[in-house]
Amino acid sequence: MTTPAQPEQDPPGAVRTVRSRRLTIGLLVGAGLLVALLLAFFVSPLASSSPDGLEKVAADKAIDRDERDHALAEGPLADYSVRGVHDERLSTGVAGVVGVVVTFAIGAGLFVVLRRTAGRRDRGGPPVAATADGATGRGP
Repeated sequence: MTTPAQPEQDPPGAVRTVRSRRLTIGLLVGAGLLVALLLAFFVSPLASSSPDGLEKVAADKAIDRDERDHALAEGPLADYSVRGVHDERLSTGVAGVVGVVVTFAIGAGLFVVLRRTAGRRDRGGPPVAATADGATGRGP
């Protein structure tokens, strides 16, 4: 008489270890985000308004004589400031915070998408993309 195979059980501390690891990673990401936000708000207003090396060489060599504004030159965050905020230091700090938040949101979104597609591929789900010859990018 055969008995159905018993599912393999995790050791007692395994669940706690996974939760602990997730909490540690979450705290690390949160602390990193907080540091980036604080630096963006308090340090970015201290940046030099002088042209950087590339801009200086372009001006010295007259490479910039045909320079024109780009399409976003009148945008809400043009020139590292926020339109409508009249205090220059506050405006630059808020623009830095907005930049950090947008960058973090894009990075987190990419992380979620890539993690889901990798998990689907690992579970044998449908491939994300296939090449012209039908290869799925999975191992042999």
